[in-house]
Amino acid sequence: MTATIDDLALALDATATLVAGVAVDQWSAPTPCTGWSVRDVVNHVTAGNHLYASSLRGRPLPVTIVGAPPDLLGPDPAGSFRASADALVHAFALPGALDQQITLPMGQVPAVQALNMRVTEMLGHGWDLARASGQAPHYPDAVVEDQIAFSRALLPNLPAGRTPFAPSRPVPVDAPPLDRLAALLGRTP
Repeated sequence: MTATIDDLALALDATATLVAGVAVDQWSAPTPCTGWSVRDVVNHVTAGNHLYASSLRGRPLPVTIVGAPPDLLGPDPAGSFRASADALVHAFALPGALDQQITLPMGQVPAVQALNMRVTEMLGHGWDLARASGQAPHYPDAVVEDQIAFSRALLPNLPAGRTPFAPSRPVPVDAPPLDRLAALLGRTP
């Protein structure tokens, strides 16, 4: 149930493939993430990668990234996402990084929990991107299953009204793992 840095790298790589596969005319398309376009979702996960990397390095949270981040994608969204993904993997791989508590907008969390949260966010928003852009996501089922278990354990401990995406939705037990995770996080597969 605990993600590894390799799991994170796999999730980031698969998400980077989705980002690179977005057609020019799809960046403004709506996503299953209500109110967000494809560009908004990619900007959100790019900002989150930078935020987590800063915190892992012991730096103050960048004020411009907390909340509604500015456009961090520029003219090369795929390159900007990839740079943020690389920075995040390097930050988690720093000596002692996984042994610390890190500061996130929600407060202090163990870095191992933050690692799982980041993998889950890549999978959830990767599902959003795949749906919005008509692509097939390629996340390893074992990584997705681990994050289903992590999310099931975490969701009941969240404060009332605070969910990572939306209230969970029903889904057939034989649905693909990524669809089951999406439903757990409030999406309708």
